Amino acid sequence: MSKLRIGIVVFPGSNCDHDTQAVVDSLPNTEAVMLWHKEHTLKNVDAVILPGGFSFGDYLRTGAIAKFSPVMTEVIDFATRGNPVLGICNGFQILTECGLLDGALLRNINRRFISKHVFIRVENNETLFTSRYQPGDVLRIPIAHGEGNYYADGDTLQKLQANRQIIFTYCDKDGNLTPEANPNGSLLNIAGICNAKKNVLGLMPHPERASEALLGSTDGRKLFESLVSSFLVQTV
Repeated sequence: MSKLRIGIVVFPGSNCDHDTQAVVDSLPNTEAVMLWHKEHTLKNVDAVILPGGFSFGDYLRTGAIAKFSPVMTEVIDFATRGNPVLGICNGFQILTECGLLDGALLRNINRRFISKHVFIRVENNETLFTSRYQPGDVLRIPIAHGEGNYYADGDTLQKLQANRQIIFTYCDKDGNLTPEANPNGSLLNIAGICNAKKNVLGLMPHPERASEALLGSTDGRKLFESLVSSFLVQTV
């Protein structure tokens, strides 16, 4: 059985690429393939991850420059054909900028960069990325962002709810969605969403930073394990 190849796109300013690589390479029968942003090919990968960081220094707007990188033409085509694409933090911002996910990520409501552990609740486990979780699972995952305030118009929010595209929400340790548990002002406490086909997921928390006990939490590891499991199911 050939190894599952997961591409990790590296932009100038990416700073979670090697964290993500370490997690991917630790998964059974899986290898990370680093993809420089100027690439015009995805090197026959099976899935793509856009990692966190500050692509192009966030000088214009988070993700606004990265979406013009040559590799994103390939990523958009890859996603449109139904293949898995995961965007973490800055990766989520890039996915909204290039139209693969609805809405936008605005400045945190307190106008400050936030770096801390938060609790998020699994709202939908029927996706490629969440099958190892149970609905209502509460995860302890770190965030590190200045623009994680999810916004969308009323019609879009209704569509996300109706189609079960809201995958993760900010909550307290008991799973309650409260204003106090919302670190950045995101509408409906949204921490992560997917597209209508559910093959593209974006989330602001960093699951790669919660994939080893040494880091204080392993709650994020099941997200990567879910993705690998989805391919094993397809090959059975």
